[in-house]
Amino acid sequence: MDIAICWSFILLRRSTIVAFVMTRMEAERLMREAEAAFAAADVERILAMFTADVVVHYADLPEMCGHRAYAEFLRTRFERQRSYRPIKALQALTGDRIIDSWEGTWLDAVTGEPMRGRGIEILHMRGGKVAQLDAVFNSWHERGNA
Repeated sequence: MDIAICWSFILLRRSTIVAFVMTRMEAERLMREAEAAFAAADVERILAMFTADVVVHYADLPEMCGHRAYAEFLRTRFERQRSYRPIKALQALTGDRIIDSWEGTWLDAVTGEPMRGRGIEILHMRGGKVAQLDAVFNSWHERGNA
């Protein structure tokens, strides 16, 4: 079997069988969909990229489990962020793991100040959807340069 054209195979790891391996093109498509969904602040569109039992570790926040918890976090976040514009860059793809970085700009809905941030995330995929998200993010005031 030619490995270069094979995109799906069985990978044994930690006694779990993973039967889905993403191609670079599929990962890039996921990055573009995430950019569009987050820019639109479309919670349902975002959740469609995640498994129903997703586990989210986001910066220093408590672990979130499932669509309901993640949706609550997203709605609260979007109440504070206006005109959010993320740009994601695929950094690595291996088996069922995607590592990407992203930068974003937005207006703080409370202060009206332009903001900027940068982060890194590891996406653990299952069946073409994100089953676990591990992310770190740092933000700062743009001081009118956005």
